[in-house]
Amino acid sequence: MAGEDKKDFNAMLQDAKDMPKLQIVTDEATIKKYGGERMYFAPPAAYDALMKRVPFGKVLTVGAIREYLARENGADFTEPITAGIFVSIAAWASYQRSGDETPYWRTLKANGELNAKYPGGVEAQKELLEKEGHTILQRGRTNIRYYVKDYERVLFPL
Repeated sequence: MAGEDKKDFNAMLQDAKDMPKLQIVTDEATIKKYGGERMYFAPPAAYDALMKRVPFGKVLTVGAIREYLARENGADFTEPITAGIFVSIAAWASYQRSGDETPYWRTLKANGELNAKYPGGVEAQKELLEKEGHTILQRGRTNIRYYVKDYERVLFPL
């Protein structure tokens, strides 16, 4: 996101728009890709609430959050684009608050990858995760990415 210092992420976090909602998808490629036609849209605050549950030393993935929200709301899958956006909004909202922290650094992308869109980028997330005892691996030569080593062992179950 650009211009994070000019945005009120806490207002965005509380703006549910017309969510939650369940939508029936008719596009065959989408149905095949995600394994069903019932797509759930969760409001931003739902992501924040789940991210707050992850304790020290544990991690969670955006995919696990999406699976949980779909399962709990009778859907086949949760809309992936808004999920990524809302996780970032939760991170930035926490960063802008003086209290009621959301440990957003514990929420990883697929395969345990760190999220460059969080406050301070991957360097800040890496530092926070290392303080909790995680080992961070660097992969790639030109397109460098960072991952939590053996993240599956410390996944927080929803």
